[in-house]
Amino acid sequence: MTLTLLFCLIGFAMLYYGAEWLVKGSSSLARSLGVTPIVIGLTVVAFGTSAPELVVSLISSIKGKSMIAVGNVVGSNICNISLILGLAAVFQPLTCDRSVIKRDIPIMLGVSLYLLVLSLDSKLGRIEGATLFCGIILYTFFNYYFAVKPDNPGSGGEAAAIVSEVEDIVYITSRQKQIVLIVVGIIGVVAGAQIVVESAVKIMKILGVSEKFIGLTIVAFGTSLPELATSVVAALRKEMDISIGNLVGSNVFNIMCVLGVASLARPISIPGGFVESGLVIDYLVMMFTSFLPWLFMRKTFTITRKGGLFLLFCYGGYLTYLIMKL
Repeated sequence: MTLTLLFCLIGFAMLYYGAEWLVKGSSSLARSLGVTPIVIGLTVVAFGTSAPELVVSLISSIKGKSMIAVGNVVGSNICNISLILGLAAVFQPLTCDRSVIKRDIPIMLGVSLYLLVLSLDSKLGRIEGATLFCGIILYTFFNYYFAVKPDNPGSGGEAAAIVSEVEDIVYITSRQKQIVLIVVGIIGVVAGAQIVVESAVKIMKILGVSEKFIGLTIVAFGTSLPELATSVVAALRKEMDISIGNLVGSNVFNIMCVLGVASLARPISIPGGFVESGLVIDYLVMMFTSFLPWLFMRKTFTITRKGGLFLLFCYGGYLTYLIMKL
């Protein structure tokens, strides 16, 4: 068991650093090719920071571990809002742009509801996966349009936040180093994902717990480490829009791209049924925690430390619920 846990931690470290190197190499290459920071932030950085969730769920789906694939996404989304956003708000009360309340969070809630509807028949087929993947493409263009639209009141703040995030990434001037970082990053993410999935399956067998539990807890937390690091650092620097925007965007990306790609690779079935397996409860928790930031920020556009503590309390309560169900 100790050795298995050690391998799992090694896998998470490879996922974390692999994603970091991939983002550094890819963003540096894109900048050297003349791609604008806004496009880099909305594509390279967004895809790179969510690479751990994407590859872990993809490998889990291919190997037939569908509940790890789904649990990873649902658990990561719950973790992103209740744990990571809550922790960031405790460090520094978070103030967001009006567009987060009016547009981004409602989109996240709408996408979550769409996933729930798709899952009612206890499977995500290739057609459903295609609609989700097309959705992330539209979402990226949608964000770009509003970030650069001159007459959009929030466009200046959105564009500035995206540019600031890209500029914070160390720029590698050497083309050779850029390529090396990209290749090593991809290898790190893929190899790390393989190790994490295999270790998770072994832990599941040793402890006698379900795939769903492992996916919602250990795997979900591990694949959310890039978001945790990015959001806490952004909050400490008082770059609030980056912290909140990263997490909301990551949740949308997780559902549309991660599950979209995973179900395109191999249709995802939910063993025992969507309702019977209890996964419907996890979906509802995901939607509830996604709704809380809107509730806290709808008037003042701020999550206070008390709001952050409440989000952390919700995460603790959810973990308690999962453990009591074992």
